[in-house]
Amino acid sequence: MNARTLLLGAALTVISPALATTAPTLTLAQQAQRAEVIVRATLGTPAEIKDGEVTYLAYPLTVTETIAGDAAKLPQQDGKPALFVLKGVDGLPDLRAGLEVMALLYASRLDSPVVGFNQGLYPVTAGKVAAGDITDPTKLREALLGARGGK
Repeated sequence: MNARTLLLGAALTVISPALATTAPTLTLAQQAQRAEVIVRATLGTPAEIKDGEVTYLAYPLTVTETIAGDAAKLPQQDGKPALFVLKGVDGLPDLRAGLEVMALLYASRLDSPVVGFNQGLYPVTAGKVAAGDITDPTKLREALLGARGGK
């Protein structure tokens, strides 16, 4: 094995962890297609949940509308669907109790269950969607369902 091969191997080892935490930018249609559950909900006060050596922040969700999927398949906290995020993960959106969101989610516990590593979280403020090109929640709902073929 020559020095060039060793250097390349070392470089890949250093680069790989950074690549693992970088998610490609997804279109709204791609986010909708990847989501297992899409809800409009309000975040409750988070609780710290230990799972072995891992600590999650669990935000209970008051679901006002299930747009797609089954909200009951989301992780549960005190008998309610909840948004579980790994405590200390960089790049999370600003999550706080009382925040209303349209959330495109994976159904299992992950570092972040939000599709596209946090791209699929759309805050709703004063009746308007605060992120993305579509600011009307009804039109966003229609676009999400359209991207999923009405499912």
